[in-house]
Amino acid sequence: MTALNETTMDQQSTLTDAPITDEEIFAEHLGGKLGVSVTRPLSDSRALSIAYTPGVAKVSRAIAEDRALARKYTWTSRLVAVVSDGTAVLGLGDIGAAAALPVMEGKAALFKTFGGLDSIPLVLETTDVDEIIETLVRLRPSFGAVNLEDISAPRCFELEERLIEALDIPVFHDDQHGTAIVLLAALRNADKVLGKDIADQRVVIAGAGAAGIACARILLAAGVGDVTLLDSRGIIHPGRAGLNPVKERMAEVTNRAGLRGGPVEALRGADVFVGLSAGTVPEELVASMAPGSIVFALSNPDPEIHPEVARRHAAIVATGRSDFPNQINNVLAFPGIFRGALDVGARRITERMKLAAADAIAAVAEDDLGPDRIVPSPLDPRVAPEVAAAVARAAREDGVA
Repeated sequence: MTALNETTMDQQSTLTDAPITDEEIFAEHLGGKLGVSVTRPLSDSRALSIAYTPGVAKVSRAIAEDRALARKYTWTSRLVAVVSDGTAVLGLGDIGAAAALPVMEGKAALFKTFGGLDSIPLVLETTDVDEIIETLVRLRPSFGAVNLEDISAPRCFELEERLIEALDIPVFHDDQHGTAIVLLAALRNADKVLGKDIADQRVVIAGAGAAGIACARILLAAGVGDVTLLDSRGIIHPGRAGLNPVKERMAEVTNRAGLRGGPVEALRGADVFVGLSAGTVPEELVASMAPGSIVFALSNPDPEIHPEVARRHAAIVATGRSDFPNQINNVLAFPGIFRGALDVGARRITERMKLAAADAIAAVAEDDLGPDRIVPSPLDPRVAPEVAAAVARAAREDGVA
């Protein structure tokens, strides 16, 4: 598996200290960030005859007789399709497929660097769920897993659910589950630092889009005491008008405290705040949280509350940014998750596999826990291998390998 060594990490740390210019950014993107290389050199006529005609015909005949051999004799066992329709790209919103491609290329570069996996960016000029599903079903023989990326809610929920049923390979919407997995890892370690039990905590999640819904679901699965979910209209609760079907389902399993209102009512006495809405949270609301509170202000590039302000009242603060301690970064999760799933030929990614990934991420940081270190660095070379091994074990235990 490809991983960053310590020398590379030191060099990277030095580089990040220098200001980044627009000229440097555009120069690094000239011609794109990806290419294709061969795994066997075609150095003479013998090699050519083996890799292509006539030799390749024997491999094709074998696969025609036993389709499972494609996993052994092609790159599908290590190939991920990174798929987007460009409707929810970073913090830029609906910017279209072409503008999403640089981001998908970047995601593919992360797959290779941190997980040793090849990936193909596929940006689709359609936002119709049926058309996206039909496209990916028809392309199924070409890859071994699907990473859905930057697709707007609530369409992303239906798309992922239907693709999981339509395909016999792992399908994973990273905006949902990657964020949720790293958040759970961070909360587990924050609780260890503070000597708290997740079962006793009430978590407020601001933002009921793809990431917010997934975070609520994984925290409930992990045994958190209660989740209060906020959208732009306030606390989500049963009977509230205007809820879409996804939010209606979440209303049935969250807000056990029976709260009504908005951020003021939600944050009063809360143990944990998770910001995923790009909104702002006044300092006085963080001050109203329970003693020893935890704040995850994850909106990028501007956290819901500045970390230095949040630290006046919260015991532990995390953001999504690399220039503050405790960066909640999806790259801690998805390379290892896909690597583990593909290594054992998993047909899907289960809840047990997601929880196992969170535990593995948390474990890497356990030797050096503190208020400013509740998750490992995204550049820590131990993360992806540990996550991959944990995910592979969980896949076997769930019988999907």
